[in-house]
Amino acid sequence: MFVNNSASLSLFLFIIPLSPHLSLPRSLPTLLSEFLDIWNVNMLRNPDEVNKRQHTTHLYANNHLIVRRGQEFQLKVTFDRPYKPSDDQFAVEFVIGCSPQFSKGTYIPVSVASDRQSPWAGRVVDSTGDVVTVGITPAPDCIVGKWRTYVAVVTPYGIRRTRQDESRDVYILFNPWVAADSVFLDDGNEREECVLNEVGVIYHGAYDDVSERPWNFGQFDYGVLDACLFIMDKAAMPITNRGDPIKVARIASAMLNSRDDDGVLVGNWSGDYTYGVAPTSWTGSTEILLNYSSSKMPVCYAQCWVYAAVFNTFLRCLGIPARVVTNFFSSHDNDGNLKTDIILDENGRIDKQRTKDSIWNYHCWNECYMSRPDLPQGFGGWQVVDATPQETSDGMYRCGPASVHAIKHGQICFPFDAPFVFAEVNSDVVFYSRNPRDGTLEPVKVNSSHVGRMVVTKAPGQDARRDITDQYKFPEGSPEERTVLEKAEEYGCQREKATPPEADVELDMPLIEVRVGDDFELKLEFNNKSDQARTGEMYVSGNVVYYTGVTSSEFLFKTPKVILDPMKVIQVRSQDYMRKLVEQANLHFIATGKVKETGQIVTAMRVVTLHNPKLSVQVRGHVSEEMFVTVEFTNPFKFNLEDVYIRVEGPGVMPPKYKHYSQIMAGSSLTWTESFTPRREGPTKLMASLDCAALRQVYGQAQLTIKP
Repeated sequence: MFVNNSASLSLFLFIIPLSPHLSLPRSLPTLLSEFLDIWNVNMLRNPDEVNKRQHTTHLYANNHLIVRRGQEFQLKVTFDRPYKPSDDQFAVEFVIGCSPQFSKGTYIPVSVASDRQSPWAGRVVDSTGDVVTVGITPAPDCIVGKWRTYVAVVTPYGIRRTRQDESRDVYILFNPWVAADSVFLDDGNEREECVLNEVGVIYHGAYDDVSERPWNFGQFDYGVLDACLFIMDKAAMPITNRGDPIKVARIASAMLNSRDDDGVLVGNWSGDYTYGVAPTSWTGSTEILLNYSSSKMPVCYAQCWVYAAVFNTFLRCLGIPARVVTNFFSSHDNDGNLKTDIILDENGRIDKQRTKDSIWNYHCWNECYMSRPDLPQGFGGWQVVDATPQETSDGMYRCGPASVHAIKHGQICFPFDAPFVFAEVNSDVVFYSRNPRDGTLEPVKVNSSHVGRMVVTKAPGQDARRDITDQYKFPEGSPEERTVLEKAEEYGCQREKATPPEADVELDMPLIEVRVGDDFELKLEFNNKSDQARTGEMYVSGNVVYYTGVTSSEFLFKTPKVILDPMKVIQVRSQDYMRKLVEQANLHFIATGKVKETGQIVTAMRVVTLHNPKLSVQVRGHVSEEMFVTVEFTNPFKFNLEDVYIRVEGPGVMPPKYKHYSQIMAGSSLTWTESFTPRREGPTKLMASLDCAALRQVYGQAQLTIKP
């Protein structure tokens, strides 16, 4: 029995949990005919209507209403008669999860009456005839996800509520446009790039020979938003945690890899991709995320840039500003200190069995933008998150979010995983000479500038790279850098304290640009700073390496006895390395030796990234109609390419497609043409890749503008 007074009605409306059993049949007694009846609820969910335009969600290929929290959206309710504010009471109810509760923020009733309190604001924007336009402002810290919507009318006899209708579901996302949201980013250009841009650039190669490849993040593609929400469901993430970007980013950093939770991507650095797609073959995130959400099984295969690119899609799709970052010469230290240890024998040759630490030629991770109320003031802003499974954190393979500001200033005591990231950009490379009699190690050379040589990301609004090294570290040798390293030591990071005397002979291997399949010359340049002749026995090793610094095979070993002045040239033949190449075609040369007259050690390292041929990508046809993309490639080698896959896709214009060729003969060409029909206007790109065991990372792209 219900008592007809406003206090009881208010209590009933806001506290009674929502249940389908509360719905009342349409054939109510005439007793209820004087009260409002709901005829229609219009969510104003079309891309050209007010909500998606004002909330910058019109790009999502999704028929539901998508809005951002902390910002008003509108819906229209049609009643059976004009709404009378003095007599009628109704509310719009929002529900998320399987057991909604008002106290947990998963059941939100929003009243338009000024005397009704609600966590979300509600108001009547317009009332014309039988149609009432209601404005709803979700709290700026509300749960992010897919909410169900009901309209409820209060009567003295109960609540008259609309039935559940999936078409009225509304997705609520993070909002970097609103200052009260914890992901607010006030730089408009940066926000445009890190939330709305669908096309990215992944940087790889070497710090002084940077290569780049396009990537379709595809955060607005059909099904991607649901796939991102599924990732949180798969992780069994509590609904109540899904409004906190710190917790969302940390959960996702674990879920993007499959090491311990059947997450999105299976890592593979072996070179054998028989049972999946080679990491170098992917052109975007869409295919990966849709495969995962449909199969409920991890997708094969990924390496660091694939993890970072798909993670970027996840973050941008949910409204968290994010960017992919590349750190050149990234340390992966096996014993938790600030040293990358390279062990030499008594003659100055690398002891490969005892050298366990590795330096990745490059490593990709993500930065996401958010406040950090769990840290002291000043440590919000860009945060490092990394889904590549390298080390465990709290029992799972994940990393971050770690404050970039904390990393730069050595405040590595703050969560999460700051010491690991700090070491990735700050480790010293220490060469040790091993005594063969007792096995003791003596430091003979310390290179403090090799690791973290350059950190880059894509510049906002242009296809150019932006050097952000100064956001991670102070200049090498500066007083600030010394202070930071001392601070890190206070928190347990160990450094090499010894300072071996500088050799009076310097060794350098200059940069060279080499195409795959070319012979070339490797130069050793000696700078004898003494006034006496110097001689020594050098060890020059050439290795085919994975980009992680792990050696696949040695193809060159020379032991020239040289006068250390001024230059020694070593011939490198393509026939020695071509059959041994692994993906990304990296050759790593290291020269070490001992100066005969002084006993000093000289060393130099050089990564040679072999440059691959390009794909030609051309577009023809009239915009807004069926168009065609043509991908062309000529095999420039003297051997056949076998089991070749070509992929092509473009955000907003073409879903991922691929074609398999069993063989491309030496010197022959292929042409593949596919049709597509753009689904929206504006500038975009089509990007393509060619991949096979003998040739990885062959890319091409075409820019186009779809006009209305």
